[in-house]
Amino acid sequence: MMLETYNIRTEDMPSEMQILLDKYPRDSWESHPGFKEKTRHWLGAHLMFRRLAERVRLDTETYLDGNTAVDKFAGRLSYYGGALVGNLHGHHGWEDHSYFPELSAADARFDAGLEVLEKDHADLDMVLDSFTRTANRAIKLTQLDETQAREEAGYLHGSVETIEAFLKRHLSDEEELAVPIILHHRLRG
Repeated sequence: MMLETYNIRTEDMPSEMQILLDKYPRDSWESHPGFKEKTRHWLGAHLMFRRLAERVRLDTETYLDGNTAVDKFAGRLSYYGGALVGNLHGHHGWEDHSYFPELSAADARFDAGLEVLEKDHADLDMVLDSFTRTANRAIKLTQLDETQAREEAGYLHGSVETIEAFLKRHLSDEEELAVPIILHHRLRG
């Protein structure tokens, strides 16, 4: 199998996108009166995605190291991998169709940043599709040929590392663009 490669955006958001971040730095968000439960839940979803991706990577490493039975690995991959992909797709669809338009309506100065984030979502969809195909092959191979399953798990490990790197960049940028808009305009109260 040939590993697919992806270009993960590495450059910072444009400096003009950080206008409000300077006024509302990350360490001040929780204490701001405009920081409401809906925003806390949105950030909590982001934390969940980071943890799910890490869980899949760690489970794959444990399997590759020979410290997890093949059936346990397959079950955990199915459960946690499915949760990661399904929840990310649903979350990003909601952001693109509801959340980002709300932010844009509140402060059109940030439309360029929102476009970058929407492009990230499209790129992440390709990464998740590849991950899903690889995970499904690995799970199927656990029933057919454990040697091949272990090889596929190696590919899977690279795929989930890509997801983790993508999420690290994207989620931080998304949070640092959106939360200051929310606080500044007292949205999502």
